[in-house]
Amino acid sequence: MTITAKTPWKEHLGELPFHLDYFEGTMFEAVKRIADEHPDNIAFDFMGRSTSYRRMIGEIERCAKALRTIGVRENDKVTIAMPNCPQAIYMFYAVNLIGAVANMIHPLSAEKEIEFYLNESGSVTAITLDQFYNKFENVRRNTKVVNIIIASVKDELSQPLKAGYMLTEGRKIKRIPKDAPVIRWREFMNMSHMCFYDYKVERRSEDPAVILYSGGTTGTTKGIVLTNRNFNALAAQVVAANPMFSVGDRMLAAMPLFHGFGLGVCIHTMLACGGRCLLIPRVTPKEYAKRIVKCNFVAGVPTLYEALLRLPSMEKADLSGLRGVFSGGDSLSVELKKKLDKFLAEHGCKVQVREGYGTTETVTACCLTPPHMHKEGSIGLPFPDTYIKIVRPDTDEELPYGEEGEILLAGPTVMKEYMNHPDETAKTLRTHADGLTWVYTGDLGVMDDEGFIYFRGRAKRMIVSSGYNVYPGQIENILDAHELVQMSCVIGVPDPYRVQKVKAFVKLRAGVPANEETKAKLMEHCRKNIAKYAMPYDIEFKDDMPKTLVGKVAYRALEEEEAKKRAAAD
Repeated sequence: MTITAKTPWKEHLGELPFHLDYFEGTMFEAVKRIADEHPDNIAFDFMGRSTSYRRMIGEIERCAKALRTIGVRENDKVTIAMPNCPQAIYMFYAVNLIGAVANMIHPLSAEKEIEFYLNESGSVTAITLDQFYNKFENVRRNTKVVNIIIASVKDELSQPLKAGYMLTEGRKIKRIPKDAPVIRWREFMNMSHMCFYDYKVERRSEDPAVILYSGGTTGTTKGIVLTNRNFNALAAQVVAANPMFSVGDRMLAAMPLFHGFGLGVCIHTMLACGGRCLLIPRVTPKEYAKRIVKCNFVAGVPTLYEALLRLPSMEKADLSGLRGVFSGGDSLSVELKKKLDKFLAEHGCKVQVREGYGTTETVTACCLTPPHMHKEGSIGLPFPDTYIKIVRPDTDEELPYGEEGEILLAGPTVMKEYMNHPDETAKTLRTHADGLTWVYTGDLGVMDDEGFIYFRGRAKRMIVSSGYNVYPGQIENILDAHELVQMSCVIGVPDPYRVQKVKAFVKLRAGVPANEETKAKLMEHCRKNIAKYAMPYDIEFKDDMPKTLVGKVAYRALEEEEAKKRAAAD
């Protein structure tokens, strides 16, 4: 007997079908279809400026022509290292329109990380903001990148806001030399006039469209290849699981574009279904608080919600317009959920926060708490057409309801492959006797007899800090490569705001002094090679590391040691 979720969405939401019809086209075509139906509706707002669906499609097509003009062709990879801003939206769908593949990366990535992402994908073109120009220029000679396109936030601001921006944030940005080998955004878009041939490429729904990055099951960074169908299926599933959604509803698009949650739910789901995105380029609790009162749907990580509760500006906020509040990226504690639900109710909101679960291998969420049925500690029910089962780890042996095992996922959002890693793909994607291809998540969980899933922890070693996945092994490799270090170990330390923060333990080479000067050198080394969100907040020197019976560094012993120190300090 197959022990999987039943058809709970239909049972709990009435007429919602368990099986959906999915749009069989590209992501751009899905958005264009909506634009043809509602051309004058607002697609997104950015810093006080609104853009209609008609204008958005026009800018996407201009961008696509410009990409063809500079030589980008079908299946080429284009790296997009941008915050949530209009140029990123235009570029993302333009890349899709010409049959290329969007390689989405964090704009705050360290230089070495950027170099890795560019080379791993084989990108021929990259777009980033003016403030990140130097990082790209410093590594481009080691890559295959032909063109770097430089955009600026000020280019998409209204005149009054532009003047204010240039007097504040704009002053901090180092000027790019006039003769720099880059293409400025406006110059790039004007190149569309030089495209005199058909720039649109016929693509199938199962063709590669997007690359997002994750540690996979081993913690080694890999590109996850996702298709048009993956994103279009997600859009249909999200709206089906939220029958209160209507065309024109506003979604706070604060989650970043390089993350499946931000790109898949806050951007593509909204634009493919007629929603309106409120783009926030840089997320701060204050900015989030200012925009949340204007939205119908919001999504965020637990740390963001926790900070929101403490903001004085939220005391008199009217949240009666909210019809959906979603939490993802990390586990939402029972206590924080209770606090947040109470806060929402006190501010006129008629709904409670709903927790989701998913992996980048399935774009993002594939499981969500229903709007009218919550079970304490549960991460909800599978989306329509998505199947979840609990097995004995690394096997296909299903476990009875209530027994803990590895969470497996199957459905229309399952990735195509790990780019350049066929062995890892074979380990993660396995076809069972039921004919379905299952993602082995490495996460542990339990399913009850109604199909509700309970997340229990990660089988693979990982730190989640402010919703970002941080893989200790990667940081240890960077530290171990330094000439002063003999060995290192990285752990996650509990933090009231970020949930976890990163701490490194280092055993120095013989004769190296364990002083502040040495620590400063190692921290500088980290800053050059590690993204800001994964940076250790502290490095502690050890004369020796605790070891397991097989000689590995016992990171759990360091976690316990750190917990005792914190308890004693309290």
